[in-house]
Amino acid sequence: MNATSSEAAAQAGPAAPGRIVLLTTSHRVAPGLLSWPAWQALRGADQVLCADGAHPQLPYLREAGVAVDETSPDAQELVDACAGGRTVVVVATGEGEPRLTDGLARLAGSGRVHMPELELLPASYDLPGARLLDLVQVMDRIRVECPWSSRQTHEGLAKYGIEEAYELVEAIEEGDRDELREELGDVLLQVVFHSRIAEEGRPEDGAEPFSIDDVAGGIVAKLIHRHPHVFGDETATTPEEVKEHWLRTKAEEKRRTSVTEGIPLGQPGLALAAKLASRARTAGLEVELPRGEGVGYELLAVAARAEAEGVDPEAALRAAARTYRDAIRAREGSPALDG
Repeated sequence: MNATSSEAAAQAGPAAPGRIVLLTTSHRVAPGLLSWPAWQALRGADQVLCADGAHPQLPYLREAGVAVDETSPDAQELVDACAGGRTVVVVATGEGEPRLTDGLARLAGSGRVHMPELELLPASYDLPGARLLDLVQVMDRIRVECPWSSRQTHEGLAKYGIEEAYELVEAIEEGDRDELREELGDVLLQVVFHSRIAEEGRPEDGAEPFSIDDVAGGIVAKLIHRHPHVFGDETATTPEEVKEHWLRTKAEEKRRTSVTEGIPLGQPGLALAAKLASRARTAGLEVELPRGEGVGYELLAVAARAEAEGVDPEAALRAAARTYRDAIRAREGSPALDG
């Protein structure tokens, strides 16, 4: 016991209940990176306990001169250890010590025990995006141990990426927030899954490996470069000015010889037609629509007109199709049909 704690305990008297500090840490933060209040509690404690001898924090605590007893007391033993005004810090395991906290709750609820002061002290906590690390770790394990996932390729997964993107769009158009969150997760899974497969690329086959960090690093660099009004010295006060910055920097990056480069021809027809019309209009190219016989040319004209009016033809057609679906269902349930 240090001098300060000893004096405080003596002044409090032998019957003083003391203090229990449950110290929690996040495995998503590097061991040893603890908050200042946590270090103060650890250094000022009369005893520091940890039930897990392999806890990643222990080597760093001991290196900092904090003595840690590898023991797992029950609730009554912990209360007894605090007698006389002592402070005991419990470095919680990954499960959060439910057995201990449940036992303390039962003692407190009995009304027969003079309970110590109880404090939950987060020593480290997750930053925004920390759960993405969990996803990467889970994907690593699944890729190795799952008989199905371990055999997947970029080509084999391609159809799922398309399906998940459409399901995400549907959740947005339906306004279903719970479904939106789930579908965003499914799309995110596709990104992480493909990135994990890409780590196994073999240079001898002409496939340079890359990881999810390379993917994230690339998009971060792209976003910074295409937002000079945020990260640089340029200014933009309207969405139109932002779009101008974006298109200019994108053109500098791609150095394309045609505005049609980079447009995926495999996308749905209405979306493809609208994208071509958008690229031509943005570039200031006046190109007359080709004329011909058949529905295809009619749809091309409709898609170009929709784009010029600021309408997404795919979304508009889906909305109309949903109305048609509802009419079909209503007809299916009508008495006249039943007869």
